[in-house]
Amino acid sequence: MLFDTTQLALERAISGASTRQEALAANIANADTPGYRRVDVDFHGALAAAMGASDKRSALEQTGFAPQIDKSAGAVRADGSTVDIDAESAKMAANALDQQAAVQVAQTRIHILESALGVK
Repeated sequence: MLFDTTQLALERAISGASTRQEALAANIANADTPGYRRVDVDFHGALAAAMGASDKRSALEQTGFAPQIDKSAGAVRADGSTVDIDAESAKMAANALDQQAAVQVAQTRIHILESALGVK
């Protein structure tokens, strides 16, 4: 196996952040839909659980991310929608930073490996 658990965790974090970005974008797109319930992806929790497993590699490989309805979000509009555009926009910005950081760390690790192998 060429990549270690850390690299696998970074790849899963990037995937989770991507799925979350799609969910947050869907929330914003549906903000004016009466009765729409916001969704979110808790990829941080899923990754933490996988990293706490006895077989981290297997747990990470099996970790999936799917949007779930946010049951803690109450209606913020008279039409029953639970989407707050300002909150969603802030969550999108924070999530984008999470994803960018994971990508940069993963790229740096790959460049170190390439240097060690004399590829670059």
